[in-house]
Amino acid sequence: MNRYPLWKYLVIAVALLIGVVYSIPNLFGEVPAIQIAGSKTSSKIDLNTQEKADLALANAKISSNGSFYEAQGSSGTIKIRFKDTDTQLKAKDLLEKELNADFSNPDYIIALNLLTNTPNWLLSINALSMPLGLDLRGGVYFLLKVDMKGAVEKKVTALASDARSKLREKSIRYQSIERLNETLNIKVSTDTNVDKAIESLKDALSEMNLKSEKKLDHFLITGTLKPEASKAIQDNALKQNILTLNKRVNELAVKEPVIQKQGNDRIVVQLPGVQDTARAKDIIGRTATLEA
Repeated sequence: MNRYPLWKYLVIAVALLIGVVYSIPNLFGEVPAIQIAGSKTSSKIDLNTQEKADLALANAKISSNGSFYEAQGSSGTIKIRFKDTDTQLKAKDLLEKELNADFSNPDYIIALNLLTNTPNWLLSINALSMPLGLDLRGGVYFLLKVDMKGAVEKKVTALASDARSKLREKSIRYQSIERLNETLNIKVSTDTNVDKAIESLKDALSEMNLKSEKKLDHFLITGTLKPEASKAIQDNALKQNILTLNKRVNELAVKEPVIQKQGNDRIVVQLPGVQDTARAKDIIGRTATLEA
């Protein structure tokens, strides 16, 4: 008969106990909740906001399973649990009216969500339920297309402004500077030294290939974006939109969101557990260069 030292049995018992404790949160599931966040930098979320929300619910005789405030930088969010979705929806409608004086331009975002029902003593030791994806938990899935053409044309417009400033600085006369899609057409008079004009533009338009052509009454300098410059602009547009989306998703306080690029001009956003699809689309849709 094999015999092991007592300490080995104790190690196994402790390991099993810890494993059981940290698996318990999966038994509690999730409950309907609403989350309150500021929609503007001037909209401050603090304990006073929490008290105002709790008082509004109490006056309307809408019972909750508790509210709590989470600090996030200079502001924060308020989360309130409810026993069922009917109560959750009533509370959302009430708080939208109580906290927002102008519904068309709200100061606060009142979003539907799901929160863990795990007791606070388990949360205090970081015993959390296993995060579930869209396939097991449900939620919202967005496939967004970045307006690459708009991003490139915006950059070319900025380059046109730089070209005007540089030609004025060098006292070089020009007739017009026009953007045609991703190309700049610069007209200079025939009495202008076109080589000097191109040389002066090389710094301002370093991301473009420049060439000149003599017309009947003017020289035409054409600037075309270099392939590597166009790619850099598009990569930067994707990166900036992903950063912006991360900030937007933080307003929803979604657990384990997925935000990643797909292909050259698309971004996938997965928000597990989010119930308020319209609100999620409204928040995410504020990103100007995105098309849902």
